[in-house]
Amino acid sequence: MKLLTLCLLLLVNLIAISQTKISGIVKDERGEPIPGANILMKDSYDGTSSGANGTFTFVTEETGVQTLIVTFVGYKPYSQSLELSGKEIEIKISLKEEINQLDGVVISAGSFTAGDENRRTILKAIDIATTAGATADIAGALNTLPGTQKVGETGRLFVRGGDGSETRTFIDGMSVLDAYGPSAPNTPSRGRFLPFMFMGTSFSTGGYSAEYGQALSSALVLNSKDIAEMNQTDIGILSVGADVAHTQVWDRASVSGKVQYTNIRPYFGLINQEIDWKTPPISLEGSGAYRQKIGKDGFFKFFGNFNQSSFSLFNHDILDPTIKKQLDQTNTYRYGNGTYQQSLTAKWSVQGGLSYSYIKNDSKIDGSPINEIEKGIHAKVVVEHSVSDQLEVRAGTELYSRDYEATRYNSFSDNVESFSFSEPISATFIEGEYYASNHFVVKAGGRLETNGLNDYTSVDPRLSLAYKPGKQGQFSFAYGTFRQSAQNQYLRLANQINPEKAEHVILNYQIVTNRKTFRVETYYKRYDQLIKFQNINPSFITNTGSGYARGVELFWRDSETIKNVDYWISYSYLDTERDYLNFPTAAIPSFASAHNFSFVYKHFITSLKAQLGFTYSYASGRTYYNPNKPSDEFNSDKTPSYQDLSANVAYLPKNNLIIYLSCTNLLGHDNIFGYRYSTTQNNQGEYVSKATHQAAPRFLFLGVFITISKNKSVNQLPNL
Repeated sequence: MKLLTLCLLLLVNLIAISQTKISGIVKDERGEPIPGANILMKDSYDGTSSGANGTFTFVTEETGVQTLIVTFVGYKPYSQSLELSGKEIEIKISLKEEINQLDGVVISAGSFTAGDENRRTILKAIDIATTAGATADIAGALNTLPGTQKVGETGRLFVRGGDGSETRTFIDGMSVLDAYGPSAPNTPSRGRFLPFMFMGTSFSTGGYSAEYGQALSSALVLNSKDIAEMNQTDIGILSVGADVAHTQVWDRASVSGKVQYTNIRPYFGLINQEIDWKTPPISLEGSGAYRQKIGKDGFFKFFGNFNQSSFSLFNHDILDPTIKKQLDQTNTYRYGNGTYQQSLTAKWSVQGGLSYSYIKNDSKIDGSPINEIEKGIHAKVVVEHSVSDQLEVRAGTELYSRDYEATRYNSFSDNVESFSFSEPISATFIEGEYYASNHFVVKAGGRLETNGLNDYTSVDPRLSLAYKPGKQGQFSFAYGTFRQSAQNQYLRLANQINPEKAEHVILNYQIVTNRKTFRVETYYKRYDQLIKFQNINPSFITNTGSGYARGVELFWRDSETIKNVDYWISYSYLDTERDYLNFPTAAIPSFASAHNFSFVYKHFITSLKAQLGFTYSYASGRTYYNPNKPSDEFNSDKTPSYQDLSANVAYLPKNNLIIYLSCTNLLGHDNIFGYRYSTTQNNQGEYVSKATHQAAPRFLFLGVFITISKNKSVNQLPNL
């Protein structure tokens, strides 16, 4: 009996010795606790997540030297080697915030300097995904920032008096053609790219680097993720479809992918629609990324996206609604890019990339086909040199090549009409950033661009300055000239029209203290060489259009004052006029509203394991053309104001299970985006109008998200 008791005691001691209790606390660089951080022993099932006060405790049966990994969205991954011998280990972990080397105006966090992407605002993936009303759409979240316009019938980014075509999207520095999915007339489109594939989203509202061309008003730069930290599978069951994602990690590489099927029919069955749908939108889309470390300093990235979507609807005549035409559309989209970066020496580095875009639109109007195909290639090489501690030089060369063709049936001539063009563009840029002192920085450069379609060559200067008189506040100034080729519908008719042009002048002041940001900015934009015509005929399309935009913007963000709360307030005032397209005189364009306001509120309730979000948006009325008025009153009428209160909630019944619900326009405000008029007069000699309403009074979304991984505390909350 004594021998049995002794054996049991030895067995208990061996089990106790083989287990190691690890506890500690996770904080940021300012000493603030980080709740919800993922803590994991590498290559094991052992781990946990930090609590509301940043503390954690777990037990592992691993022994010997092991690696502890700590991750949290928006912060650099942390790793530490531990000797596991059965003795209790207590550690303190400090995570460093990841800001993706953005040198311009940084709204969400950090200081700003005059530099590479001056006038930039940064939003992390979690900022985009948890902004109520954005429904995890990148453009939707950015539309809560100053400088943007609420143009709800398109869903695109309209920036500082520029239309939706003037914002160019770049992924890892490579150009993207048509970054938005197709949509029915007067219904908002969504961005093609899912925010969870990116480390962060930087959004320039003007004055950006000479590296970025073919963007008249703004640059949206998406930086894809680096090598992932752990294997995991994510499954989403949605009220409008389903998705599945998987990440696989190796020693020096990782691959991630997501496939999503969307069918809006169930939603249309619950909520009345303004549109007479025959077949509601259906889409199949996916994204993939491969990351590979090469040698000591080399790093290769590949990112790809595909989308296939279709819908069918009836457009009703305004004078006689019983007369209708059927519109069918199918869109095929493919995008891929590969980039490689390499340090040559301690002071020299090189990076290069290649991207390819393919867009095909097959449309029918009452059976008459209209087909478009656009293909684009972008190749770029950039060299960076650190001349000294005070001077950095960046230079590069790139080539754009676009091929466009379209065919349509002309019922009047009973012929098939064809349109096409090929546009090669070559460009070279160089910029130098000089740190005169710790308080004053100058960045100057220029961009030389040649368009082979119309033999047009331009030299565009870019300049930015920053002065920091104290520890927190900073002034900055930016000037630049920007150009962009005309839109396809004009360029296909008149190949020789020149690029459109804009000049930006920007003055900014910003204060960043701990987790608070205040920014005020004023700007002036002058437009030149805009498209102008009397009717859509090649002989009447010219570059004689012009315009201006000027305004003041305010931004305040605070994630410190109220515990577990992050909120921001933005306001923009815009004064703009244009004399372009078929305008009879200079007037305010119909997409511009003078006042735009947004309030975004996010609250994490630890006791309920829930995250709540609210967004209120307001925009003053927009102008529209009333043909019943004389030409000297062109665009003089205005729509009612735009108002929207949206909300979302994420509930975590288990660490790896999330129930997510969102609703836009909770109060059901009847937002009107403009008025359409009949092409002929009625019996009273008037053109009859019809208001352009929202496609539906509100949008409801319900999703259940499950994560499968070794670490049971990992979930999809950062990706929602």
